[in-house]
Formats: sequence, C-alpha cells, structure tokens
Amino acid sequence: MFDQLVQHREFPPKSVLFEQGAAADFVFSVSEGTIRLVRLLSDGRRQIVGFAIKGDFLGVGLESHYEFTAEAVDTARVCRIPHHGFETMADEKPHLLRKLHEIASRELHHSHDQMVLLGRKNAEERVAAFLISHRDRLARVSNCTVTIPLPMSRSDIADYLGLTIETVSRTISKLAREKLIVVVPDGVRLLDPDRIAALARG
Repeated sequence: MFDQLVQHREFPPKSVLFEQGAAADFVFSVSEGTIRLVRLLSDGRRQIVGFAIKGDFLGVGLESHYEFTAEAVDTARVCRIPHHGFETMADEKPHLLRKLHEIASRELHHSHDQMVLLGRKNAEERVAAFLISHRDRLARVSNCTVTIPLPMSRSDIADYLGLTIETVSRTISKLAREKLIVVVPDGVRLLDPDRIAALARG
C-alpha cells in the first residue's frame, strides 16, 4: 500500500519542487541532491532559510500551505508522498515517527543557531559556522568530513548568511590565504578543521 503512495521524482537544477503559499499537498523526502529553501519577504527580497540534503523531509509540518519555496540546486531526486498518506504511514510505522521527531528537534536547534549566526557573529565566523554545520550534516549521510561539496552558489551562501556576495568571496579567499581551507572545483577542503570550528564558535 505504502509503495503505491510513494512517487519518485527527479528535478533538474533550478527547477521548483513547490512554491511558497501553495497548498501543502505532499511531503518530500530528499534521496539525492541539494534543495534550496527560499522565503520571499514582504518587500520582495528573498531570504534563504536553509538547504535540504539527502535524508531531509520537506512539508511535514501541520501548516496547510508551504512556508517557503523549494528549488533544486543541482539534480535532485525525491520521494513525493501525498500528505494524508504520509500521516497514515507515520501512524503505522513508529520508527518513521521517531525519525521525524529527531529531525524536528535538529531543525529547532538549527533555527536557534541561525538566529545567533545572523545576530552576533562577524563575516568570518558566519562563513566558518556554515562550513562546519554543512560538513556535520553531510557526515550524517555520507563519509564527507574533510572535503565539503558546495553545489550552491556564493550568492546562495550570502543570502543564507545575511552577507553580500563580495563579503562571502572575500572571506573564503582570506580563509584560503590563512591555510585554513583550500578551494576545490566543487567545494572546499578543510586544512585545519579545529581552527575552523573554533572560529565558527566565535
């Protein structure tokens, strides 16, 4: 029954999974790729509120409409499940419910960290915190601990961290000059993870 509910979908880069304000008819589970989560503000500006990766769920909340737009950064593969079917699945599969509670707890912690990040940290600390946080999230689903793939653009990172593109680029170049990281074609490699982590803590 549940296999009949699950729809496998592939989204090419820059395509939209769902839009902010649309009816939240489906829950999405990310199987592969990176999803950019964008909230449009009342003045027309955009704020990137996060990046979903493999293992993340989108649209699980109780809200009847999506609170943000979800866009594929690179090629993304997802499982799409009708919301009513997902609720039944969660009721009948306790391990799924436990995982959702774990994800919700992690997201709450992440939201608190993001508030501190935007309110108290300088540019270097914000970029370092982003790199460490992204590394730790990827490490939960892969062997990524040193080389961190960054499929999102510098503009995406800037919007997420509340910085300008120039500041993000300048900060990454500074970290590279100080031999804390080295920039590789698809991301960055941490040369001194302990110093980066210390910088991230401020």
